[in-house]
Order: sequence, then structure tokens, then C-alpha cells
Amino acid sequence: MAQAGPLDIAIAGGGLAGGLIALALRRWRPGLRIALIEAGEALGGNHRWSFFESDVDAEGMALLAPMIGRSWDGYEVRFPAHSRTFATRYHSIRSADFDRVLRETLPSDAIRTGAKVIGANTHAVVLDNGERIEARGVIDARGAGDLTQLECGWQKFVGVEIDLAAPHGLDRPIVMDATVEQIDGYRFVYVLPLEPNRVFVEDTYYSDLPAMDASTLEQRCLAYARDKGWVIEKVAHREKGVLPVAKLGGAFEAYWRSGGKTAKAGVRAGLFQPVTGYSLPEAVRTAMMIAARNDPSGEALCCALHAHAQRHWRAGRFYRMLDTMMFDGAGTEDRYKILERFYTLDPALIERFYAGRSRWSDKLRIVSGKPPIPVGRGLKALMGGKG
Repeated sequence: MAQAGPLDIAIAGGGLAGGLIALALRRWRPGLRIALIEAGEALGGNHRWSFFESDVDAEGMALLAPMIGRSWDGYEVRFPAHSRTFATRYHSIRSADFDRVLRETLPSDAIRTGAKVIGANTHAVVLDNGERIEARGVIDARGAGDLTQLECGWQKFVGVEIDLAAPHGLDRPIVMDATVEQIDGYRFVYVLPLEPNRVFVEDTYYSDLPAMDASTLEQRCLAYARDKGWVIEKVAHREKGVLPVAKLGGAFEAYWRSGGKTAKAGVRAGLFQPVTGYSLPEAVRTAMMIAARNDPSGEALCCALHAHAQRHWRAGRFYRMLDTMMFDGAGTEDRYKILERFYTLDPALIERFYAGRSRWSDKLRIVSGKPPIPVGRGLKALMGGKG
């Protein structure tokens, strides 16, 4: 990248948060000179991001629409005590389509892959080859900061795309199938019907520890498929991940500082849904907020993004309380009951919950009635949480 004077904005990290910021800037601020710098060869890595249409507003959907590979008119959940179907539209994005749309939309000289950022401040990033890229403002979106500054449980998963010998017969996703054996916390299987003979199966755990044996989880995915009567021809694709699930406790300011002295976005800024660990809705909102700003200077971006992330942290206290009750107040045998009860509630309440926009009436409804875990254990867990 030959640089004629400073750029307007340099974005360190070409994952979901950084890529959406670049896309929003190109869409709404095309006159800005930007750079999107990614250590890997592919933008977005090796991921599949799925979301409810209610997670984002109309402008957010317009930003995401070109990269959505599959959509469905509803989804279902399955628990030991009940199953239920919802009419909320559901969408899925492959990282390969994310990479394609960014390369089609951004100028070729705005994308730098295979370039590892080893240092960043408000006006420059430094690459591992010693190159320095200067900009009026820098945004660091390179993934998590020091998560030991937060109190976390973990959502961990392994997913496989499977080619089948015959159609699977599903017409909508199973977002949670918790009828499976409960192991290592709250366990459920997540299923996406991608094509008539291709299905994505993900084995997922809300666990106290982030460690996992990916091979074992993959075998559980395949066993689930066989239990459905599906004949497996081959595994076409694999992915895995570990997401933080924030509990009460921890220190937002210490976490923010751990990511360096610059503007931050995505998980590095703590911008993820505390219960699910998913960052797509907040990544969309952050990208549009940045694109709406008139001042791209590093100092202004840092101030704006810190305030945005701080508001998000404060607004998430109710969700962190629920996480604390699930992880610290319920044993493995009880955790699924929390979600089982949750999915009996009003569909609009559930939509607002996943979007991180629960009303006070929603919060009251979620915690009212017969508790799905022992009251004493739940109160003891809350007494231990301080943040």
C-alpha cells in the first residue's frame, strides 16, 4: 500500500467489527480514505454469523443484505418439556461472503491482508514488518482485550457442515435443541438447513471453562446427525469458537485500557451481548455510529467509542445478572431449565432480549414467577457479583 499522506481512518482487524466499519464508511462516507488491515489472508476468518432480523434496524439490514447467504421465515427451539416455533426471520452470513462483499465494495488499495498489526495509537498502526501506516484516526478491532479483567463464563462450540446422502427434511433452523444429554454446563445443538442435502450442526456449551476438545465435540455433532436418521457422506466444512459470557463483577475501565490507548470496537471494546457473547448487532450499530460522525480524528473516535462502550456496559447489567444466576446459581443439571422457561415467554420480549433492548417490563417478566433454579442458590450467586 503506497501511502500519499495520512489516511483518514485506519482500522486494525478485518473481522466482523472492523469489516462492518469499513463497509459503513464506504457506503455513507465514500470520500474518506480508509485502510482495513487484517493479519489473516481472509477478511472475517472462518466463521458463520447468524442473527434475528429483529436484532438490527432497517439501515443495519441494508448494510448486511449483500452478504447474507441464507434466510428463513422462522426458527424453532426444543427442550425436554416443550418445543416451540417462532415466526421471527433468521439470517446467516458465511465469512467467505463477508470477504467477497468487502473486496467488491472497498477500493483494492483500502484492504491489506496478511499484515499483522503489532502496535496502534490514535494516529498510526505499526506492522510486524516495521511498516508504519499513519491516519487521522485509528480504530482497533483486533478481537478481545484482557478478558481476565471481566468475570466470564463461556459459550464454546464446534460446528460442521455435513453433506447428506438424502434430504434432511428440515425447513427452518433449530436454534436450540436442548433435548440432548447435558454435559459441561448448559448444552444444546444448533442446526441450520443450508441446502436439501446439506446441514450445519453445531454442538454448543455454556460452560464455566473455555477449554474444549474440538474432536470430541465434532463427533457429538456427527452422532446427533446420525440419531436423526441422516446418512453422512462427508464433512464439507468445520469451525469452532469460544465467546465470553459476561457475569456480574469485573471492571469495564480496566478491560478498556487493556486493549491499548486508542479507539476500540467489537469485542475489544466490550461490545457484545452479555448473555450470548454475539457481537453482530453491536458491530452494526457501532459501524453506523462511526459513519455518521463528522470528525474522524483519533482523539474524537476514542472519546466517542469509549462513551458508546461504557453505555453498553451499564445497560447490560441486567443481562450480566442473569448470567451470574445461570453460571453460579445453577448446576449443570438445572441450567437448561432457565432457557426452557425463557422460551415460553412472549415472542416480542424474546426478540428484544436478543437485540439487547429489553424494556423494564420485559426484565420484570423474565425474573417473575416460579424460578427455574433454587432461590437460595440464585441469591447467593447474586450476592457474589459486584459489577
